[in-house]
Amino acid sequence: MNALLSFAYTLLANDTAAALEGVGLDAYVGFLHRDRPGRASLALDAMEELRGVYADRFVLSLVNKKIVDEQDFYKKESGAVMMTDEARKKFLDAWQKRKQEKITHPFLGEKIAWGLVPHAQALLLARYLRDDLDEYPPFLWK
Repeated sequence: MNALLSFAYTLLANDTAAALEGVGLDAYVGFLHRDRPGRASLALDAMEELRGVYADRFVLSLVNKKIVDEQDFYKKESGAVMMTDEARKKFLDAWQKRKQEKITHPFLGEKIAWGLVPHAQALLLARYLRDDLDEYPPFLWK
Protein backbone atom coordinates (compact mmCIF):
# COMPACT_ATOMS: atom_id res chain seq x y z
CA MET A 1 0.00 0.00 0.00
CA ASN A 2 2.78 2.44 0.86
CA ALA A 3 4.41 2.04 -2.55
CA LEU A 4 1.08 2.73 -4.27
CA LEU A 5 0.25 5.69 -2.05
CA SER A 6 3.70 7.19 -2.46
CA PHE A 7 3.43 6.94 -6.25
CA ALA A 8 -0.05 8.50 -6.22
CA TYR A 9 1.10 11.35 -3.96
CA THR A 10 4.05 12.04 -6.25
CA LEU A 11 1.81 12.24 -9.31
CA LEU A 12 -0.73 14.41 -7.49
CA ALA A 13 2.00 16.74 -6.20
CA ASN A 14 3.37 17.16 -9.72
CA ASP A 15 -0.09 17.83 -11.16
CA THR A 16 -0.78 20.34 -8.38
CA ALA A 17 2.58 22.10 -8.82
CA ALA A 18 1.93 22.43 -12.57
CA ALA A 19 -1.55 23.82 -11.87
CA LEU A 20 -0.20 26.40 -9.41
CA GLU A 21 2.53 27.50 -11.80
CA GLY A 22 -0.09 27.69 -14.55
CA VAL A 23 -2.06 30.34 -12.65
CA GLY A 24 1.06 32.33 -11.78
CA LEU A 25 1.73 31.10 -8.25
CA ASP A 26 5.12 29.93 -7.02
CA ALA A 27 4.65 26.25 -6.13
CA TYR A 28 7.73 26.39 -3.89
CA VAL A 29 6.46 29.01 -1.40
CA GLY A 30 4.05 27.33 0.99
CA PHE A 31 1.86 28.20 3.93
CA LEU A 32 1.79 24.93 5.87
CA HIS A 33 4.84 23.04 4.63
CA ARG A 34 8.11 24.70 5.49
CA ASP A 35 10.07 26.08 2.56
CA ARG A 36 13.10 23.99 1.66
CA PRO A 37 15.24 24.08 -1.47
CA GLY A 38 13.73 21.91 -4.19
CA ARG A 39 10.50 21.25 -2.28
CA ALA A 40 7.24 22.42 -3.84
CA SER A 41 5.76 23.46 -0.48
CA LEU A 42 2.67 25.22 -1.85
CA ALA A 43 1.92 22.20 -4.05
CA LEU A 44 2.12 19.98 -0.97
CA ASP A 45 -0.19 22.40 0.87
CA ALA A 46 -2.71 22.52 -1.98
CA MET A 47 -2.78 18.78 -2.56
CA GLU A 48 -3.77 18.07 1.06
CA GLU A 49 -7.44 18.64 0.29
CA LEU A 50 -7.21 16.22 -2.65
CA ARG A 51 -5.07 13.52 -1.03
CA GLY A 52 -7.90 11.53 0.55
CA VAL A 53 -10.63 12.01 -2.05
CA TYR A 54 -8.39 11.52 -5.04
CA ALA A 55 -5.13 9.68 -4.31
CA ASP A 56 -6.20 7.50 -1.37
CA ARG A 57 -9.50 6.48 -2.96
CA PHE A 58 -7.74 5.79 -6.23
CA VAL A 59 -5.22 3.45 -4.58
CA LEU A 60 -7.95 1.66 -2.65
CA SER A 61 -9.88 1.11 -5.87
CA LEU A 62 -6.79 -0.41 -7.53
CA VAL A 63 -6.48 -2.90 -4.69
CA ASN A 64 -10.21 -3.60 -4.27
CA LYS A 65 -10.70 -4.17 -8.00
CA LYS A 66 -7.58 -6.37 -8.02
CA ILE A 67 -5.96 -4.25 -10.72
CA VAL A 68 -2.76 -4.65 -8.71
CA ASP A 69 -1.94 -7.51 -6.36
CA GLU A 70 1.00 -9.10 -4.54
CA GLN A 71 2.67 -10.23 -7.77
CA ASP A 72 3.05 -6.58 -8.79
CA PHE A 73 5.66 -5.94 -6.08
CA TYR A 74 9.06 -7.23 -5.11
CA LYS A 75 11.24 -6.74 -2.08
CA LYS A 76 14.81 -5.50 -2.32
CA GLU A 77 17.59 -6.74 -0.05
CA SER A 78 17.33 -3.49 1.90
CA GLY A 79 13.70 -4.34 2.71
CA ALA A 80 12.24 -1.72 0.38
CA VAL A 81 9.12 -2.80 -1.50
CA MET A 82 9.13 -1.82 -5.16
CA MET A 83 6.50 -1.88 -7.88
CA THR A 84 7.26 -3.87 -11.01
CA ASP A 85 7.35 -2.15 -14.38
CA GLU A 86 4.06 -3.84 -15.25
CA ALA A 87 2.47 -2.54 -12.03
CA ARG A 88 3.58 1.02 -12.82
CA LYS A 89 2.11 0.66 -16.30
CA LYS A 90 -1.23 -0.55 -14.90
CA PHE A 91 -1.16 2.21 -12.28
CA LEU A 92 -0.47 4.98 -14.81
CA ASP A 93 -3.11 3.66 -17.20
CA ALA A 94 -5.72 3.67 -14.45
CA TRP A 95 -4.52 7.10 -13.22
CA GLN A 96 -5.00 8.62 -16.69
CA LYS A 97 -8.46 7.05 -16.99
CA ARG A 98 -9.45 8.43 -13.58
CA LYS A 99 -8.29 11.89 -14.60
CA GLN A 100 -10.75 11.76 -17.53
CA GLU A 101 -13.78 10.91 -15.34
CA LYS A 102 -16.23 13.79 -14.97
CA ILE A 103 -17.43 15.21 -11.67
CA THR A 104 -19.47 18.23 -10.71
CA HIS A 105 -17.17 20.65 -8.91
CA PRO A 106 -18.75 21.39 -5.51
CA PHE A 107 -18.02 25.13 -5.59
CA LEU A 108 -18.16 25.91 -9.29
CA GLY A 109 -21.18 23.72 -9.94
CA GLU A 110 -19.79 22.73 -13.34
CA LYS A 111 -18.86 19.34 -14.73
CA ILE A 112 -15.10 19.00 -15.08
CA ALA A 113 -12.68 16.09 -15.39
CA TRP A 114 -10.99 14.90 -12.19
CA GLY A 115 -7.68 15.81 -13.79
CA LEU A 116 -8.73 19.47 -13.89
CA VAL A 117 -9.57 19.67 -10.18
CA PRO A 118 -6.01 20.73 -9.19
CA HIS A 119 -6.21 23.46 -11.85
CA ALA A 120 -9.61 24.66 -10.64
CA GLN A 121 -8.41 24.76 -7.04
CA ALA A 122 -5.20 26.56 -8.03
CA LEU A 123 -7.26 29.15 -9.88
CA LEU A 124 -9.54 29.62 -6.87
CA LEU A 125 -6.51 29.99 -4.59
CA ALA A 126 -4.95 32.56 -6.92
CA ARG A 127 -8.23 34.50 -7.06
CA TYR A 128 -8.40 34.50 -3.25
CA LEU A 129 -4.79 35.64 -2.87
CA ARG A 130 -5.44 38.44 -5.35
CA ASP A 131 -8.57 39.53 -3.43
CA ASP A 132 -10.98 38.47 -6.17
CA LEU A 133 -12.71 36.10 -3.71
CA ASP A 134 -13.60 36.78 -0.08
CA GLU A 135 -12.47 33.33 1.03
CA TYR A 136 -10.82 30.27 -0.44
CA PRO A 137 -13.39 27.55 -1.20
CA PRO A 138 -11.78 24.21 -0.30
CA PHE A 139 -12.59 21.15 -2.36
CA LEU A 140 -15.07 19.24 -0.22
CA TRP A 141 -16.03 15.95 -1.82
CA LYS A 142 -18.36 13.34 -0.44
